[in-house]
Amino acid sequence: MPDAEPDPRLKTTRATDVFGARGAHVPAPATVHDALPDTLLRRVKQYSGRLATEAIHSMSEQLPYFSDLDAAQRASVQLVVQTAVVNFVEWIQDPEGNVKFTVQAFQVVPQDLARRISLLQTVEMVRVAMEFFEKWLPLLARNDAQLRALTESVLRYGREIGFAAAAIYASAAESRGAWDSRMEALVVDAVVRGDEGPQLLSRAAALNWSTDAAATVIVGSPPPEQNVSVALTLHNTAKQYDRAALSVVQGSTLVAIVEGPLRPSDRFLTDLLEHFAEGPVVIGPTTPNLGSAHASAVEAMAGLRAVVGWPNAPRPAYSWDLLPERALNGDRSAIETMDETIVEPLSGSETLVNTVEAYLDSGGQVETCARELYIHPNTVRYRLKKVADITGRDASNPRDAFVLRVALTIGRLARNHQGTPHSAP
Repeated sequence: MPDAEPDPRLKTTRATDVFGARGAHVPAPATVHDALPDTLLRRVKQYSGRLATEAIHSMSEQLPYFSDLDAAQRASVQLVVQTAVVNFVEWIQDPEGNVKFTVQAFQVVPQDLARRISLLQTVEMVRVAMEFFEKWLPLLARNDAQLRALTESVLRYGREIGFAAAAIYASAAESRGAWDSRMEALVVDAVVRGDEGPQLLSRAAALNWSTDAAATVIVGSPPPEQNVSVALTLHNTAKQYDRAALSVVQGSTLVAIVEGPLRPSDRFLTDLLEHFAEGPVVIGPTTPNLGSAHASAVEAMAGLRAVVGWPNAPRPAYSWDLLPERALNGDRSAIETMDETIVEPLSGSETLVNTVEAYLDSGGQVETCARELYIHPNTVRYRLKKVADITGRDASNPRDAFVLRVALTIGRLARNHQGTPHSAP
């Protein structure tokens, strides 16, 4: 039995005429043009102002945040909506062509409005406006053909408007992100250099940093594959713990300023370390606010330069834990700190100093130290405990013993230097 002849009507109908170039069910250009005469398009233009006003009222009723906009911002939204209605008429003339008229509707959005309204809120506004148009624009039709063509055109135009809005806001987000990154770099650089003043605090406030929040500086090496994006990922981690963070990559060093203290047991600190490359990470002391964070930065950077002297240093290491390495590296701050916390408190008791040095010289052997000093071993233990109470350093601990040794040595060198008369010229 021969195959049946195909319906001749199918030969003259292309799939794109039925479903559109991208698969959407839209009327073919010729159909739209024929079904929507110039008189109807003029009516749409004529009612554009009223339609925009009523659409704004609909937004006020359905979107709770819309009432928070000031009068100028609401007027800007109304201008966008009215422009979109007018451009709808122009778009109908060539629905398969360039959507430049649609994009123009959102290119008139003022920059401050784009920053005030999020992309999600914009999508909701587009949805409400297009639902309003879908309901009322078809009432301008004079017959079923016009009604069908106008309804389908509104649906497709709404889709184009949505994509146009997304493009505009994506561009604004990129610009804002680039500006914020530059601002963030300026703030961190100012903290590292020690620049203070209202400009630093105002810039930090623009980046959502609370001016009275405590600040801690942490430094290390950035991941080689994330030199640019590491700041963003670090921000996201901080937000998970309701913290603020500022960061910048300076050469081979990632400098981050974190809101609040960083304790060894904090889960936040563990997650924060994932943004640094393998290798040493040093944490400075916590300061009362961002204006005084330069002290934390100085300590952290000095610790990072000196941490190489302690091969088995913990990760992260606190700048306080690296005092002897920093002092040996010529860090005046570390030398002064060791003098204030160890040398000076022990300077009033030569007996304690001699006991510590004898104990260290004996390799930590209490009995040997006692014989060297001609005292009972329990007396040695008593004196070492007193030293620990005064300095916070236990001579029986290898690390504390090293700290005490460096501190006492530097103290002797300092006193000898002060007591040596200057040579005559």
